[in-house]
Amino acid sequence: MLPRPVIGLSTYRETARWGVWTDVADLLSATYTRSVEAAGGTVVLLPPQGQGADTLVGRLDGLIVTGGADVEPQRYGQEPGPHTYVRPDRDAWELALLDAALERQVPTLGICRGMQLLAVHGGGRLEQHLPDVVGHAEHGPDGDAYGWTSVRTVAGSMVSTMVGESMQVSCHHHQAVLEHPGFEVSAHAADGTIEAIEDPARGYWVGVQWHPESGDDHGLFAGLVGAAARRAAG
Repeated sequence: MLPRPVIGLSTYRETARWGVWTDVADLLSATYTRSVEAAGGTVVLLPPQGQGADTLVGRLDGLIVTGGADVEPQRYGQEPGPHTYVRPDRDAWELALLDAALERQVPTLGICRGMQLLAVHGGGRLEQHLPDVVGHAEHGPDGDAYGWTSVRTVAGSMVSTMVGESMQVSCHHHQAVLEHPGFEVSAHAADGTIEAIEDPARGYWVGVQWHPESGDDHGLFAGLVGAAARRAAG
């Protein structure tokens, strides 16, 4: 039996309220952690820090870069547009995590912002405000609601083996991947938006634009945990 792998998940650092307290907190929706636990992984949270990424990743079997604010446009050679909201502390920390994961060949999944950061980490570029391109806001409705979009995967891709040929997915984003050096596109939305990227040469090195933790799509987590368990078994 393969060991239960340790999966690290990046987190938000935001002002939050719990009990009688209102303070800056390191937090993440439990939908992420429950999805990893259900797939057979043990969760470790990785809040933004100034250093130590290499040491932490050296103790992980898998990594998930989670959703959140926009990636800082200066990191791909642009100035921020009027709709762009950034968290440079997360960018610096998560890019350091990706550096370490790449060097150590740690199975990695990027979700929403995480997929965009994977592309930028590889030298890619983002569309800063997708509604200006596709003419609608279905990918990122206002408020705390998810949008729903149809996704079709590329036959033979890693992502297709985990989620199937097509599916309805939940999403909440207003940016999208435009350029993705070193990655193959493995899924598109009906409007042409890139919905998944992967690098099969690196094993499990996958990004998806949607939020699999919010729905019934458990294949991506099972795939990551399986790859991590095999790595842990040596």
